[in-house]
Amino acid sequence: MKAGNRMKTETTNSFEEIAAREEQFQLATYKKFPFAPVGGRGSWVETSEGERYLDLYGGHAVCATGHCHPRVVEALKAQAERLLFYSNVVYSDVRALAAERLVGCAPEVLTKAFFCNSGTEANENAMRMARMKTGRENVITFTGSFHGRTADAISATFLGKYRETGRPNVPGHLCAEFGSVESVAALADETVAAVCLEPIQSMAGVRMAQPEFFRELRRLCDERGVLLVFDEVQTGVGRTGEWFFAGSEAAGRVVPDVITLAKALGSGVPVGACLTTEGVASVIKENDLGTTFGGGMLAMAAVVATLEAIEADGMLENARAVEGFLRESLAGVPGVASLRGRGLLLGVEFDEPVASKVQKSLLERRIITGTSSDARVLRLLPPLCLKTEEAGMFVEALEEVCG
Repeated sequence: MKAGNRMKTETTNSFEEIAAREEQFQLATYKKFPFAPVGGRGSWVETSEGERYLDLYGGHAVCATGHCHPRVVEALKAQAERLLFYSNVVYSDVRALAAERLVGCAPEVLTKAFFCNSGTEANENAMRMARMKTGRENVITFTGSFHGRTADAISATFLGKYRETGRPNVPGHLCAEFGSVESVAALADETVAAVCLEPIQSMAGVRMAQPEFFRELRRLCDERGVLLVFDEVQTGVGRTGEWFFAGSEAAGRVVPDVITLAKALGSGVPVGACLTTEGVASVIKENDLGTTFGGGMLAMAAVVATLEAIEADGMLENARAVEGFLRESLAGVPGVASLRGRGLLLGVEFDEPVASKVQKSLLERRIITGTSSDARVLRLLPPLCLKTEEAGMFVEALEEVCG
């Protein structure tokens, strides 16, 4: 280090100092909220200034079990005292348990798990699996899609400016119209390995397709020897009120060949995964896939604890109940046109493009929400433990803002 610039270990509770230090030493990423959370419990975070915010954003759909769920915290403590990490070159009791538990939550035909570190990595590996299985190269994704920021994933993204930031894009990516099987059929020739989609397009404004679309898509993929991949990085692990969107009534009971997961899977510990069938797994050989940190012991302990917490606390049922409450409560709010989505992946659609203004006004009332690429849609991605009374606080604040 430079002379006179020795590493300092002290921390600060001043938001101004925290923000200034980050601005000085960190590359610019997102436009940030004007506060610094230093603690959290359930659906609430506490800032460096001692203020409490109701978190309906969940760190972008990550904090599914709530902030610092006791089961997750204790599991991480216990694992950290036992073994922090060893790579996939060894067997692991906690990795074996995580894989068993995750497969146990999935539709029956998805029997194999591959662990990685993030959603974009999961999507890249899913596309690689499809290419290995079919011997083909092209992948079809959709208008409004977002699959991550690494090379293959951002090239599969057709939302706003995101794909442009990944130039030069990886070849072999085709774009169909979301919700239109006909547009897929026009592209799905003998060069196409997979059709990959977010079953609910969250960043595009919580856009959904009809169940018939998924049924026809499954039929078309089977007919043409194409793998079907569901990017459930946001919809998975209970977010929609069921473990997965795949196999649900909203999906027309369709199950894909691969599901990708991340975000909520580790309750805040970075972890991603692919779930796939025996048929796809049969073509994957040693060294075809790999990642140094994927399947690490701390992450696997977080996965096990997350799945256990969701089940033990009845969070799937809670997500459906709170969704029902919000649908009923928001129906009469002035300016609200509809409530999109399922479970606790919801988009409040306004009559006018005012989502960012509403978000700012709610933030002034210490309620955190998200926006989307649709200026009319405010996104709600709260912890699955969000209480009805807490959702009611949001409704009251929204009525005040819209009024």
